[in-house]
Amino acid sequence: MAGRTVLITADRRSEDLADAFARRGAAIRHAPAMTIVHHSDDEQLVDDTRALVADPPDALVITTGAGLRGWMEAAEVAGLDDALRAALADAYIVARGPKAKGALISRGLRADWVAESETAAEIIEHLLDRGVEGTTVAVQHHGNGSDGIDDALAQAGARVAPFVVYRWGPAPDPAAVTASTREAAAGEIDVVVFTSAPAVASWWTAAEEAGVADAIVRRSRDDLLVAAVGPVTAAPLRAKGVEPLVPERSRMGALIRAVLLHFGDAGD
Repeated sequence: MAGRTVLITADRRSEDLADAFARRGAAIRHAPAMTIVHHSDDEQLVDDTRALVADPPDALVITTGAGLRGWMEAAEVAGLDDALRAALADAYIVARGPKAKGALISRGLRADWVAESETAAEIIEHLLDRGVEGTTVAVQHHGNGSDGIDDALAQAGARVAPFVVYRWGPAPDPAAVTASTREAAAGEIDVVVFTSAPAVASWWTAAEEAGVADAIVRRSRDDLLVAAVGPVTAAPLRAKGVEPLVPERSRMGALIRAVLLHFGDAGD
């Protein structure tokens, strides 16, 4: 990695990424494409939680570990955490990937089924095959919305109860994001790392507005490595004509190792 420049577009855990590549000699540029706005004190979330406690769901979909933790923290502040766990005790719980499963376990809950691909499509297919007509399904959304889960379940006859724990906010420094797209197009950056689909969308919008999106696509086929933490993050890149490097496991550590190995560095 020595002599290479890595652009990190993440807000959350950006220091972990930066440190891992910097230790290998890379120069780091940081331009967060999005911020995470937490709703731990959101009155709507608390009201929705009270309604769920009063009328427990038949099934629950957890899309992110961070979202579940935020939801439980908000419930704790409102004095509802024990009641929420009790309300979910008999629900059929679906986790979108191992991180969501781990968060469930850490909060004293179980995952009855895990979507290993971490895609909404796999969750929808599983629940529709299982049957949802006439049932109540609670869905904890991640910051980019429900990815069609709500609509698909509702069309199949379920009553869907959505829970939005955090949302994606705008980039803290839009000018820095725009500058980073120009630098990527001009060959000043060797690696662009993405850890969320909303960050891809935001960064790519900045590239299009700056008139450099086509140049980035061309460079990605030659000497610009674009890396995505998992298939959900990779999807919007592929839609733009960029084939990203994606680790086998959707983990930050696996992403770092994949990039290091790409450049012939075995890592620690």
